[in-house]
Amino acid sequence: MSERRNFNSRRGFRRAGPRFVPKPVEIGKEYEVDIKETSRRGEGIARIEGLVTFIPNAKPGEHVRIRITRVGRRAAEAEVVGKAEAAEEGKEEQEQQEEQEQQDEQDEQDETEEE
Repeated sequence: MSERRNFNSRRGFRRAGPRFVPKPVEIGKEYEVDIKETSRRGEGIARIEGLVTFIPNAKPGEHVRIRITRVGRRAAEAEVVGKAEAAEEGKEEQEQQEEQEQQDEQDEQDETEEE
């Protein structure tokens, strides 16, 4: 029992790597995000490169443009600037329209062949 361990020592519990880890967002910058969840307080939750971002007045499923207002150690807060332009939705509508036009052309060709 001559060897006694000092359990109060913090040696061995040090974190590896730098103490300051840069965040993927900056205060004042704007981002387009998809709201994935709702927090306990009713705020929308989005993730920007893994960083949890709380957005008041946002609901799951929305695609919004936000401005970062605060950055903490584990999360950020933002405000909705506006609805994000839905480029993807426009692209889908355009594809559907093109498919419909192709179908119409095919139908017309079929009708002329039958005559």
